[in-house]
This record gives sequence, structure tokens and C-alpha cells, in this order.
Amino acid sequence: MRIIFIILLSTIVNVSFAQDNDIPDYRSKRDNFLKMQEKDIRADLSQFTFGGISESLTKHKLNALPLIGAKDDEIIFSNDTATVQITTGAFDATKHKVTWYNDKYAVKLDNHAFWGTENTVPKHTITSVIAIIEGDTIVVPPSAFVDLYEPHLYYTDSKGKSKTYCNVYMSADMRKYYIYMVNGEGIGRYEVTWVIQDKHYLRRVVDWGF
Repeated sequence: MRIIFIILLSTIVNVSFAQDNDIPDYRSKRDNFLKMQEKDIRADLSQFTFGGISESLTKHKLNALPLIGAKDDEIIFSNDTATVQITTGAFDATKHKVTWYNDKYAVKLDNHAFWGTENTVPKHTITSVIAIIEGDTIVVPPSAFVDLYEPHLYYTDSKGKSKTYCNVYMSADMRKYYIYMVNGEGIGRYEVTWVIQDKHYLRRVVDWGF
């Protein structure tokens, strides 16, 4: 009986382990760096993104907007010609539909894949991404970040200093601005770049698995 019990227990554990490692991943790759067709933007993004690191052999300079302030729910970059503000807030799970796998892994929110957690319900969300360029206001549409969670505006290093993975870069011709973040934890960790061109929101680029 002891041997039979051990065999049964081993079978149950193996089945459970297989199920836990077979969690479906619905995240689309259509916004990945490798899917980009715009050669000029692709060349710029290869200078600072993980997704484009394999194409970063040719270096060229991208100017960056200085960081002027960061707190728990807001970060601001600004210079003489442009200001970029990213704000965050709490995620209220009661206002969203959660799709579960195996009754314990969150795989969709409101029937859509999402980034930022290790298959758990997020706690924080991006609430706005706004740029003011030469007096014109450009609002990144909510559809460009509604599925991106657990934003990290800043962190504290080993010496107690506040630092950030967020950045805002400008193309050499000053026509394009790249708003960059690295967010999430574990398998949910991702990077996103929102591209603004000629004072209009153009697209986003999202990569993960680095």
C-alpha cells in the first residue's frame, strides 16, 4: 500500500506541476521591436531598448529630457521645448473581469491579455501619459497602456539613492520623442516605448522575456 500511495502522490504532483507550467500566455507580439517596419524609429530604439539590443552595433546619439521630479504616483521630464508626465494609480479589481486558469492564475483582464505580474491580479496601473511639445499637448491614448500594469516610476539603489528606469529620448531631427519605461515583476516584466512623431502619438513598442 505504501508503494501504491507514493506512486499516486507522485502522479498527482507531476500532473499539478505540468498544469502550473502550462499556463496560457495570450500576450500578442504584434507590438514587439522585431515587428517594426519603421527603419528610422527602429534604429533609434535599438540604442536603449532590450528588444533592440541585437541591432545596437551602430551607435548614434539620442538626447534625453532631464528628470525633474518623481514621486509615488508621478514622474516628470522636462527641458526648454518639451515636458512629459507619467502618472499612476491603484488598480481596482472589483471593476474588472478577471479570467482565471486552473482557478488560481490570472491570464486575462476584461477579456484581454496583460503585462506586469506573474499571473496575479495587478495592484497598480498607468493612468496617463502626457507630453507638451512646444506648447502643443499630446495625450497618449488609454488604449496604448490599458493592458500594462505594475509601473515602476523609480527605485532606491543600495546606497539609498532614488533612480529610475524611465526615460524620454529625442531623435536627432527633433521630430520624434520616445517615452520609455521598464515595469512589472518576474515573468510579467516588460519594457514599453510610446512613440510621438511630429506632435502626434504614433505607436507603442512592447517587449518582454529579457
